[in-house]
Amino acid sequence: MKPLLLVDGYNVIGAWGEAKERGWTMQEARDQLIHRLSDYAGYAEVEVVLVFDGHHQDRRIRSTDAVAGVTVVYTRHGESADNYIEATADATPRYRELRVATSDALEQIVTMGRGAIRVSARELLRDVSQTRSAGREMHARTGGGRSDIGSRLPPGQREALERWRRQKQ
Repeated sequence: MKPLLLVDGYNVIGAWGEAKERGWTMQEARDQLIHRLSDYAGYAEVEVVLVFDGHHQDRRIRSTDAVAGVTVVYTRHGESADNYIEATADATPRYRELRVATSDALEQIVTMGRGAIRVSARELLRDVSQTRSAGREMHARTGGGRSDIGSRLPPGQREALERWRRQKQ
């Protein structure tokens, strides 16, 4: 079972210097965060749940969407991301590694009391950036192209399989 990473979305966006420097709208920042966490989830082999507050909006129901391998949750009116994260932490079995990414000091204390590992927003952004760089380096080293089984076979085996394939036609 993959470790679970719960992310307080607006808290992370608020700590994200790049989003401010680039002048992204909130929607652009959300989209970029989803995209980068999707890459991170794949490379780091973690399940990511990204939670955005809906308690200041007229959202009557909570919405949950799977976007590029990331579960994105928009809480309903009256429910904060903190409430959702705490409830999820309570429902997560103790044997499963749980990390919570937020810079909210009270939320860190509460979730650590529930067995979670705290990760500040800045730490998460640094990890995502480093993982992204490592992924790019690996992609460049491996040629970046499609990797099929034929490219990994010794030439003699590849040629024998090709002859066999042609005989079948």
